[in-house]
Amino acid sequence: MRTQVAIIGGGPSGLLLGQLLHRKGIDTVVLERRTKDHVLSRIRAGILERGLVQLMREAGLGERMDRESLVHDGTLISYNDDMFGIDFKALTGTSVIVYGQTEVTRDLYAAREAAGAPILYDVDDVVIHGADSDAPHVTFTRNGSEERIDCDFIAGCDGFHGVSRKTIPETVRREYEKVYPFGWLGILSETPPVNDELIYAGSDRGFALCSMRNPMLSRYYIQCPLTDRPEDWSDDAFWDELRRRIPASEADRLVTGPSIEKSIAPLRSFVCEPMRWGRLFLCGDAAHIVPPTGAKGLNTAASDIHYLYHGLVQHYLDHDDDGIERYSEHALARVWKAERFSWWFTNLMHRFPDQSDFDIRMQQAEIAFLRDNRAAQTVLAENYVGLPY
Repeated sequence: MRTQVAIIGGGPSGLLLGQLLHRKGIDTVVLERRTKDHVLSRIRAGILERGLVQLMREAGLGERMDRESLVHDGTLISYNDDMFGIDFKALTGTSVIVYGQTEVTRDLYAAREAAGAPILYDVDDVVIHGADSDAPHVTFTRNGSEERIDCDFIAGCDGFHGVSRKTIPETVRREYEKVYPFGWLGILSETPPVNDELIYAGSDRGFALCSMRNPMLSRYYIQCPLTDRPEDWSDDAFWDELRRRIPASEADRLVTGPSIEKSIAPLRSFVCEPMRWGRLFLCGDAAHIVPPTGAKGLNTAASDIHYLYHGLVQHYLDHDDDGIERYSEHALARVWKAERFSWWFTNLMHRFPDQSDFDIRMQQAEIAFLRDNRAAQTVLAENYVGLPY
């Protein structure tokens, strides 16, 4: 099999790259380790920055997103019972939207299938060959048989545990990591959101987040020890703890119900440099992870796709290699800014096991400064709606 760009990973970043390239007449093949149903079953983030919204429209996928998404002009920050708003629209002139990653992926699958572009599912034993040569190829097994794809370029969109990053020799790549000493216990419930805007809640008991997927589907999180398991928490115990961590005005109107999904996500900051080795390009979680505080994961992956898509278009249509030569430089410059924001927001809102009383008072002073200072609010808003590409 021969294609121009082999894309390893059939999640939203790989599918988005494939759709954008398809609309420019550039051939791709997507390899996915799991089934389509498995990919669509993943519960992930739902906040889309302005840059990702524009990429979806550029990919021809704006209609359902624009019709069904929820526009958010701001967010709420609280500490115990003190709550204030950050007005994105007033501070930056733009907003974010709530549109679940599952829905993004569903739209991308539909577009790829309508275009007749190939996705190979249930692919195992993927090996990248010759990434640092002029003739890269990928081998894999499917249905018990070994197959091969020859290509011009390889996009590694296969996540933190995928093969792409590990293909770059250890003598070439450098990895930076911070593991946080807690996780997020999250539940999904078929209940109306407690507020029209997201609430990032700090408290003496730890962090909580109130978010939503649609007007009758809510997503809630509480900070928990890494030693906890989802089965350690009954629904009633979760709701009781959430009420203790959000302002009383919100707790009083919280509508509870049985959880339809419950999981614990560990928090990590991670960056791999470089994001390009020869004709192999890393995108999304294959190259970097951010804590979920501030909703940068999917959005940072989208910025990678922006840079790689434009670089490949320049190569094929303009015969200009500047975009692919500088892909890693451009992508990493924005990645580190997103990492800084997620790191800062995580440190601001969470309780850490080794915090002193002084540390806690500094946290409270930082939140009070954010509440009272328009310049500080502008910095948060600019990062939240998405820094320019």
